[in-house]
Amino acid sequence: MRSPIRAVLFDLDGTLLSNDMDVFLPHYFRLLTTRVAHLVPPDEFLTYLMEATRAMLANDGHTTNEEVFAREFYPRIVCSREQLEPIFQDFYANDFPALRRYTQRRPEARQVVQQAFDLGYDVAIATNPLFPATAVEQRLEWAGVDGFPYRLVTTYENSRATKPNLLYFEQILETLGHPAEAALVVGDEDMDMVAAHLGCSTFLVPGPRTELAASTPRPTYEGALAEVGALLQRLA
Repeated sequence: MRSPIRAVLFDLDGTLLSNDMDVFLPHYFRLLTTRVAHLVPPDEFLTYLMEATRAMLANDGHTTNEEVFAREFYPRIVCSREQLEPIFQDFYANDFPALRRYTQRRPEARQVVQQAFDLGYDVAIATNPLFPATAVEQRLEWAGVDGFPYRLVTTYENSRATKPNLLYFEQILETLGHPAEAALVVGDEDMDMVAAHLGCSTFLVPGPRTELAASTPRPTYEGALAEVGALLQRLA
């Protein structure tokens, strides 16, 4: 009997890319606040940045995360959006790449993604869409999984919800044109495994940030990232 799985949704950080956010984010914030320190005091900038991030996490799906961020962030800041946006663009082009040193490529990641494509699955990168596309694209390259014809890569420009809101997964499934029962979500955190509430199959790749809530259904599958390829082969 043919498996119903037709789409694979890969988390990025902690799954395809070794990236401890408890290490990565402080360096990210330090670099970013340094770039705007001549316009906004770092503590003040970081406060507004976190408030806008919380607003994205609460997005109800009516507008993109980018629009929510802009609505919450720019009215609070002392300088204009026109002043800051070119600085942000330059930051992601020239400063963000230095953060690569705090991540580590998983050699098996590209092989697993390649297998998913070779077996005919629709493949999406389901990373929490709190970053602009350029930051996601760079991390895909760091992970060695860039250059694939993904059906979707979630970013703050094209997403209207965030993990662990189930609306985030519903929007991906709508874009892919598959019901939840046809999707396998591969990730390392509770915010990935909650997709089971919709009927998605899940594959937990345990890592340092793995801590599942009591209300989260047990993963359908669990194991090392390299084992995902063998599973996809069996399900194809």
